[in-house]
Amino acid sequence: MERKVMSREEILKNKDKLLEIYSKTHSKSQKPVLLTKKERKILGIGKDEGRATVKYARISSRKARIVLDLIKGKDLDEAYGILKHTPKAASEIILKLLHSAEANAVNNNELNRDNLYVAEAFANQGPTLMRVRPRARGSAFRIRKRTSHITIVLRERK
Repeated sequence: MERKVMSREEILKNKDKLLEIYSKTHSKSQKPVLLTKKERKILGIGKDEGRATVKYARISSRKARIVLDLIKGKDLDEAYGILKHTPKAASEIILKLLHSAEANAVNNNELNRDNLYVAEAFANQGPTLMRVRPRARGSAFRIRKRTSHITIVLRERK
């Protein structure tokens, strides 16, 4: 089950083979084969996007998805305008996240800011904080404080 750790020279020598393996999907799960962080860095996978993630955001993923669906596929400036004028609690969190994704794309991957658009935006459910509210006659109701993990991916338009 263990994978052999390859050196930089071996990875560059087998570059075509590794990229072919990465582009295939696994037969059962339909997910691409995972490469190590070192292999992805040497092969340059993920250098065409700016990605930002916030974990354990104190908002329900259902509420965050409503706002994320508004900006999916939009240009960067248009997404900023939508977020600034949307009266939802999630829009403030997502606005900060969009700033971070833009900074990652422009500074780390040298992408052109004018060509960026929101390629992917999704919110997954995080852990739920359980609290108890006292009720009548000694009973208690459970309060669920939901969290979410929100991710935004920016790419350049061709």
